[in-house]
Amino acid sequence: MLTTADTIRSRRSIRGFLPAEVPAATLSEIFSLAQYAPSNCNTQPWITHVASAASRDRLQQHLSQATLDPARYAPDFPYDGKYDGIYRERQYDAAIRLYGAMGIARDDKAGRARSFQRNFEFFGAPHVAFVFLPEPFGMREAADCGMYTQTLMLAMAAHGIASCPQTSLSFHPQVVREVLDVAPSFRLLFGISFGYEDTTIDANTCRTDRAELACAVHFHR
Repeated sequence: MLTTADTIRSRRSIRGFLPAEVPAATLSEIFSLAQYAPSNCNTQPWITHVASAASRDRLQQHLSQATLDPARYAPDFPYDGKYDGIYRERQYDAAIRLYGAMGIARDDKAGRARSFQRNFEFFGAPHVAFVFLPEPFGMREAADCGMYTQTLMLAMAAHGIASCPQTSLSFHPQVVREVLDVAPSFRLLFGISFGYEDTTIDANTCRTDRAELACAVHFHR
C-alpha cells in the first residue's frame, strides 16, 4: 500500500483503461473509504451511481449518440469551459501536453473531435461513477461533493485503480438519469471513469505541472 504522500503524488487523470473489471470487494472497499470525506454539518450530500457491464455499455451508446446533437446539450450546472488569465494559460498548457502525447496536431480538427468523443466511451474503462447532488442543495454542498470525489479517487489510487474525473459526462444528465433510473430531483455534477490503466495508450504518457506553492497559498502570522 502506498503512503499518503505517494498516493497523492501518483494520482492523475488516465485516459485509457484495460477491460478487466475491478473486483466487487475492492469496489465496496474504496467507496466505503470515500464515505469518510468531510461535509458541512455532516450532511454527506453526495449520491453516487456506479455503472458496470450492461449498464455501462448502454450509457456509452446513449451518451455517444447524444453528444452528436448540440440541441441535447443541457447540463444541470452551467459550464462553458472559458477561462481568463493564468487559468486560461494552464488550460492551454494542459491541452498542448495531452494532444502532443497523442500526436494530434493543433489543426487536426477530426483528430481532436475523435479525442473528445472518447470521453463518452469512458476511455475504455469498465466502470463509470456519476456523482449527483440532491435538490435543493447548492454551491456549498457541491464543494462537499468535490471533497468526497477527491477522497474516492485517492482511495482508488491507493488500491492501484486509475481514474479520470470528467465534466463532459455531465453534459447530458437527462440521458444518465434515464438509463440509470435516477429521479429528476438529483442533479448531475460530473462523472468518473475508472479501472486499471492501459500503459500502452499514448494519452497516458501526458504529465501536467502544478503551480508553485507561493502562487496558491498565502501564509499569515
